[in-house]
Amino acid sequence: MPNLVLASLTAEIEANVRRALLEDVGTGDLTAQLIPATRLARATVICRDDAVIAGTAWVDRVFRQLDPRVAVHWQVVDGNRVKPNQALFHLEGPARSLLTGERSALNFLQMLSGVATRAQHYADMVADTQVKLLDTRKTLPGLRMAQKYAVTCGGCHNHRIGLFDAFLIKENHIAACGGIADAITAAHKIAPGKPVEVEVENLNELQQALDGGADIIMLDELSLDDMRQAVRLTAGRARLEASGGVTDATLRSIAETGVDYISIGTLTKDVKAVDLSMRLSI
Repeated sequence: MPNLVLASLTAEIEANVRRALLEDVGTGDLTAQLIPATRLARATVICRDDAVIAGTAWVDRVFRQLDPRVAVHWQVVDGNRVKPNQALFHLEGPARSLLTGERSALNFLQMLSGVATRAQHYADMVADTQVKLLDTRKTLPGLRMAQKYAVTCGGCHNHRIGLFDAFLIKENHIAACGGIADAITAAHKIAPGKPVEVEVENLNELQQALDGGADIIMLDELSLDDMRQAVRLTAGRARLEASGGVTDATLRSIAETGVDYISIGTLTKDVKAVDLSMRLSI
């Protein structure tokens, strides 16, 4: 499954930042008007946590849209691990612009670095196995591409981006189509060449998905014994994805069953933002 790369996100970053500045700055920063327009300042942003950094391009774009006179000097790049009190970047420019852009810039960086940090935590747990950890569609509305990019900064991988780029046939789809085989056949006719994934809840449904020619089969909350049996039954005829009940306590055991992928909704759904702080000097 492909990973998002920063070069493909230019328009998305531009739109994300435009919306963020519109909601925060609106018709103008009232408080910043207390500062003389000609006053220049410097600022340093530090991270107060152990973290993995993601979102530098969003920060750059905040200040570029707000005031091209602001210079951003990065001390890190996306994917770097940082320690508490480590400087991430320095700013130089009009004091008003530095303070007006502070919150929007840090909002992007703290959230996306939180995603990357969570992803790296899980990736480290299974680094010596062959499994790939995948994100899901459980993302913040309007920020899916940003969050999925951050997942890759933390060493995990992207599942489908949305409903348009791959089939994922679940229980209700199967019921509406009349069965697993019928659903797979219809998918291949509708969009030949698009990946077809089927969610199964037991080994009998697994066999149906294999017989129907599924490319990927999602094992929905199967026991560890059933996952191991699924790997043996599949024997490479399809890729297997484990889903559901994935926690720090269960991840390693699931990876060791031999499945190809493990999807984890908490990579993007239950993210704790990293703690950032900006210090200004005139």
